[in-house]
Amino acid sequence: MNISRVMPGEGPLFAQVQAVMIQRMLDGHWTPGQCLPSEFALAAEFEVSQGTVRKALDALASENLVVRHQGRGTFVSAHSAQRELYRFFHLVGKDDEQQIPRTSRLIAFERRRSTREEAEKLRLPKNAYVITLQRLRTMDRKPVIIENIILPVALFEDLADADEVPNELYQLYEQKYGVTIHKAVEHLTARATTAEEAKHLSLAEGAPLLEVDRLAVTLDGTPVEWRVSRCDTRAHSYLSEIV
Repeated sequence: MNISRVMPGEGPLFAQVQAVMIQRMLDGHWTPGQCLPSEFALAAEFEVSQGTVRKALDALASENLVVRHQGRGTFVSAHSAQRELYRFFHLVGKDDEQQIPRTSRLIAFERRRSTREEAEKLRLPKNAYVITLQRLRTMDRKPVIIENIILPVALFEDLADADEVPNELYQLYEQKYGVTIHKAVEHLTARATTAEEAKHLSLAEGAPLLEVDRLAVTLDGTPVEWRVSRCDTRAHSYLSEIV
């Protein structure tokens, strides 16, 4: 299959190879954790040079879509609890030491019609059904985060029937529902603690909280999770590394 014939004139050749590889991931031809064919085999299949394939793989690796293991090969990235924690969880202790949320206690869990804002965020039809989860997360055995998560029922149909949900959800999305979170966009805002939040977090009503508003999307940019976390930062801070 010559990529230049399949997608003529759509950017550099390595980018066209990269686009075909991403489409294979989206189609399920290459699944999370799967070892990819060698650079030599891919170059032969696409009728391009190994340098072009290597450049495409470099681009995929820079986007965290593949992982290279020396001596083992290149693998489609897969979520694990540890990978999810260190890539998507940014609340740390004041000494910048990342602290693992030891527990997540479910406060509320329901299936209902979406609000207008929820439908717009997740690009759903008006009044589409969603699943809502509210959780209390602890760090160092102290309640630190109130988390509100909105999911489309169309993608996570039987999640509303679950007796419990794991601490880190992205691995569950990928392994059970075939939904891989590729990236997330977050907005940070200061908010005042509500009466309900104050009760769960042992704070005074009106005390300041850090709100982390996150929209998580799949490989093709489809939004699949809207998560709003209210965080007590008296003993913690939000860490963002720019490299």
